[in-house]
Amino acid sequence: MSDSDSLKGSTEAIGSILGRIPGGLFVVTWQEEAVDKTMLTSWLMQAGFDPPAISIAVGTGRRFLSSISDGNFRFVVNILSENQRRLLGKFGKPPAIEGEPFAGINIRRSPCGAGILQDSVGWMECKARPVFLPAGPEQSSGDHAIVVADILAGEISSADQPIVHLRKSGLHY
Repeated sequence: MSDSDSLKGSTEAIGSILGRIPGGLFVVTWQEEAVDKTMLTSWLMQAGFDPPAISIAVGTGRRFLSSISDGNFRFVVNILSENQRRLLGKFGKPPAIEGEPFAGINIRRSPCGAGILQDSVGWMECKARPVFLPAGPEQSSGDHAIVVADILAGEISSADQPIVHLRKSGLHY
C-alpha cells in the first residue's frame, strides 16, 4: 500500500466518523437594511451558561459573516422539527425571489425583526460577539469561522422532536 492509499483510507475514515457526529438542523434568520436573509446550518451548539450562549460554524464565504461586523448584530436561530423537513430544500439554497425567503411560509417577528418560523421546535434571538477572521493566508483557520452569540430571548414553540442530522461524510455538506 502506498502512502497515498493510506492517506485516502485515513481521509475516508475521518469523513465517515465526522459524519456520525449528530447535529440538528437550524434556520438562521436576520435582516440587512430591512431585507430578510436566511441560512440553513447544522453546526450549532451551546457555548455558555452565564450568559447563555451558542456557537455556530459558518463558512468563510457566507454573507452572514459580513453582517456581523457592525458590532450590534442580532439574529434568530429556528430549531427545525421532524415535521419541517420539507423546509430543508427551501432554506438550503438561495430564495427564488431575492429578499423574500419566507414566500409561502407563515412567520412572525422576533424583537429584532428577524423571522420566526411557525411550528418550529423553538427559537432564540441572539447577539453576536466579535468574530476574529484571519488577516491573510498565513493565519488561515480553515474554511469556517466560529461565531459565538449570547442568547437574548427565546421560546419553545412545539413539543415536536427536533431533527437529528447525520451525514455519510463529514468532509463536505
